[in-house]
Amino acid sequence: MELGLKGKTVLVTGASQGMGYEIARAFAEEGADLILVARSREKLTAVREAIADQFPVTIEVINLDITEKSAVTSIAAAAGNVDILVNNAGNIPNGDLWQVDAERWREGWALKVLGYIDLTRAIYPILKARGGGVIINNIGAGGDIHDAKYICGTAGNASLMAFTRTLGGRSLDDGIRVVGVNPGTVNTKRLENVFRSKALETLGDADRYKELFARMPAGRPAHIREIADTIVFLASARSSYTTGTIVTVDGGLSSRHSVL
Repeated sequence: MELGLKGKTVLVTGASQGMGYEIARAFAEEGADLILVARSREKLTAVREAIADQFPVTIEVINLDITEKSAVTSIAAAAGNVDILVNNAGNIPNGDLWQVDAERWREGWALKVLGYIDLTRAIYPILKARGGGVIINNIGAGGDIHDAKYICGTAGNASLMAFTRTLGGRSLDDGIRVVGVNPGTVNTKRLENVFRSKALETLGDADRYKELFARMPAGRPAHIREIADTIVFLASARSSYTTGTIVTVDGGLSSRHSVL
């Protein structure tokens, strides 16, 4: 299927590893040029080289911490030709209300919740001036699954879901689509670390962590590429009437109202 993304410029945050890397790579496969943002220049350089070795696209890297003062302004200034923004940076801590103290709560929200909102505020006028564009917020199914052991992430993701729906409900008037994607459990290094800890706690052996996948739909977490492909499709002209909504890719976990 031709997605019409060749020559488009895509800005991806949190692009130095994991989900961000796969999202960037998936866009590059479609011929889109990239602006990659993350804190580590070393990791960004490695990502740029890996993608450039496979695909003939232009790749710019910006190593900035989105939570730093003036970072969002600097990113927007460097992204004057952007067509698509993918908000992806964020790592909200696990834990209940007392395990996540005020400092860690604010840090998690500063990067993901406020980071998404602030960068959207900065990029939206650029897209409008260019005649339109797309903003994809990679959020997380925790916003639908109200898990007390992930209260900081649940509250943050639910806020971003409301933000996405509210902005996207009117944004097509400006030629802009705003869409959210809610992955469930995804086979990333972070998930592996979480399940290794749980396997050590419950099974006495961290290496048995894959046994805990048995209760998931299809007996596995989502593949990263399944999420990346969804984001690329939603950003394409093939999905030109999709805005103000959240697409959940979690194998049905949210409908079960349970993480597992």
